[in-house]
Amino acid sequence: MSEPAVRCEGLIKSYGRSLALKGLNLTINDGETLALLGPSGSGKTTALRLVAGFEIPDSGIVEIAGRRVAGPALFVPPEQRHIGMVFQDYALFPNQSVAGNVGFGIPNKSGREARVVEALALVGLEGLGNRMPHELSGGQQQRVALARALAPRPTVLLMDEPFSNLDAGLRTQVRTEVREILKSTNTTSLFVTHDQDEALYMGDQVAVLDWGELKQMESPEGIYHTPETRFVAEFLGIADFIPAAFQAGNLETEIGMIPWGQKSPPEGVEVLLRPDDMSLAPSTSGQGTIVGRIFQGPSYLYEVELESQRKVRVLQHHTKRYEVGEKVQVRIVAEHRLACFLGEELVG
Repeated sequence: MSEPAVRCEGLIKSYGRSLALKGLNLTINDGETLALLGPSGSGKTTALRLVAGFEIPDSGIVEIAGRRVAGPALFVPPEQRHIGMVFQDYALFPNQSVAGNVGFGIPNKSGREARVVEALALVGLEGLGNRMPHELSGGQQQRVALARALAPRPTVLLMDEPFSNLDAGLRTQVRTEVREILKSTNTTSLFVTHDQDEALYMGDQVAVLDWGELKQMESPEGIYHTPETRFVAEFLGIADFIPAAFQAGNLETEIGMIPWGQKSPPEGVEVLLRPDDMSLAPSTSGQGTIVGRIFQGPSYLYEVELESQRKVRVLQHHTKRYEVGEKVQVRIVAEHRLACFLGEELVG
């Protein structure tokens, strides 16, 4: 079995009395993108900087393609780690042309001009090599930064919130283009973001950090549908929880029964419900009342107060319009096994 492209083991990093990472373990396989997700201060950028070599770990090791680059009595500087880097602000050289920027990290003996042309074609900027950065749009500047990072054919590409300076529409377009480029070139990458949708879209694996601790690392589908902690559930999109009681192989809730199996869960469990796990129907005798409505174009997001005064949020097609104050019947329609929690922890 081949070595992972990146391996971090037991990484600890502190700044004064503040512990930024608490024994982080991560692996990224060749050709995969790992999306590192977490709130501000969670340690995700610190982790990226340790892989890049911009910071020295207090303890732990970093390996790139099986080669140790940080560890006890060992530190390989960034320029010798064979990494590419895309920053938030692109960090383009304003006094150099597009071609000059892209060719910056390519040694002369490596056929620089041909590789620059190849890298610009890869990101869809053919013929723009003589332009200056200020003559390009934000999306084009981002692609120049990506071309510059990919031009030396790095072992690993590191991206730190690379789309944060783009407006919403352009952000969606550019991330789609970047993902296609990474896949077409089989590039291994570490992608840092605080945006849940971005992480689920970009990552082959998603790792969630909180206060320097890795809470879970899983496929996008797995981490969304089967979060291991309540924190992960709530951080990855809208999450509502309603109490459930075990009865004859099912979990009974105030909005319906959920198949569970023969093994009884502990008392006091709560079921995780996402907005698309439920549906609404008009009913004067329904157990829910519409208390909020947000129009999202193709859909409405309704806030529904149940008879217990708990609230759930339900996603419905834009043709299903309910008024605030209207009574509705709430049903569970999920076709996958729903996650249950006892306090903060997942119940199997």
